[in-house]
Amino acid sequence: MAEIISTPTEHIAEILSLQRGLFASHRTLPVEYRLKMLHRLRDAIVKHEAALVEALRTDLNKSYEEVYLTEISIVLGEIDNFFKHLKRWAAPSKRKTPLKLFPSKSCILTEPLGVALIIAPWNYPVQLLLNPLVGAIAAGCTAILKPSPYVPNVALALERLIKECFDEEYVAVVQGHRDVNTALLKERYDIIFFTGSPDLGRVVMRAAAENLTPVVLELGGKSPVVVDKTADVELAAKRIAWGKTLNAGQTCIAPDYLLIHRDVKARFVEAYGRALKELHGDDARKSKHYVRMVSERALERVAGYMQDGEVLIGGRVVSEERYIEPTLLDNVSESSAVMREEIFGPVLPMIEIGGVDEAIEFINAREKPLALYVFADEQSAERVVEYTSSGGACINDVIMHIANEYLPFGGVGNSGMGRYHGRDSLYSFSHRRSVLKTATWLDLPFRYMPYKWFRYIKRLL
Repeated sequence: MAEIISTPTEHIAEILSLQRGLFASHRTLPVEYRLKMLHRLRDAIVKHEAALVEALRTDLNKSYEEVYLTEISIVLGEIDNFFKHLKRWAAPSKRKTPLKLFPSKSCILTEPLGVALIIAPWNYPVQLLLNPLVGAIAAGCTAILKPSPYVPNVALALERLIKECFDEEYVAVVQGHRDVNTALLKERYDIIFFTGSPDLGRVVMRAAAENLTPVVLELGGKSPVVVDKTADVELAAKRIAWGKTLNAGQTCIAPDYLLIHRDVKARFVEAYGRALKELHGDDARKSKHYVRMVSERALERVAGYMQDGEVLIGGRVVSEERYIEPTLLDNVSESSAVMREEIFGPVLPMIEIGGVDEAIEFINAREKPLALYVFADEQSAERVVEYTSSGGACINDVIMHIANEYLPFGGVGNSGMGRYHGRDSLYSFSHRRSVLKTATWLDLPFRYMPYKWFRYIKRLL
């Protein structure tokens, strides 16, 4: 097992001072510089791809295919999107100016906030550290990166990649556990970007409030999936099985619980069992594509949820391998732990419903989720989306909205605040500055005291 050595507190202060100096020099401001740094990051990711794949295999048993699909390709796609659009997105944006302000012109400047702190989780440790970094670089910020120590091989591989790519005065990696997080959050930044649980999000927000630092919080919660009687049940089962077992369910937008119409419940259970075998074979434990739980503690927590219902499919646990078989639960209580807490594992509890209106009521009685999924005919699905709230949503699919770099990604309410991907990443790390330019060749007297001709001016206001 790789060993993480904590970054000394005094070094954190040194890095922050260096980065403030670099940002104050305005060297990161030109768009050409930002694009050059994005090219450098892209080249480094491609060069270190094999090392990242091996680290993810060691820490989480991720296959090459899953690593590329859910980690590397998403970051490369984000960078390529900025190559195409950054100059236009970062350019001053003209705005209309009312006649009362003649002879002025108006625009919005997109300017970098400054030094960014980016704290990443362990479940998608490459994507969720580097994707925000792409936005920080594109905006003209400097960045301090904090990988998760729960995937130590990945954290060290990322540190090697970043050190080879950038000087610490521009982008630096800080390593350690929660004591280092505490030390980091005592400092002042110009923006904090945090991905993790709602509980830790509250800790970050409290620390940020001390310095009035803006935050982007990408959190989680219990993302529901609704399967109505109008759904294509076979397809729904296949896509839900894929989304629930991707990364062994350790995904912030994984289907967390199932609201299933009673008329199609039996068909769904059979279809779900078949779909799991198609995806992972007769024994998921032997599949090279089936990920392990991140730790023994996580395994014990997720395995404990099986006590909250009747196991219809799966249920096998191999503790020494951190393996939990894909599991479908029935007869769960709405007040049980599996229905109160974010599962973050391959256990899927079911709740029967009589129609989409019942699903809407159930969802709205709880915290707003990071994602919502609906399998139904068009009218019913759109009704669920219209009358609920979530960070993002898919109709007749799961997970895939995160793969569209043209769609912003973010939470709402308990599932987070702020959003990123594409232009929204640029704006998250920027200040949108309103500027009014007034000509000097004409100086109308109307605005000056003692407000002569006010009755005429009033008509223009």
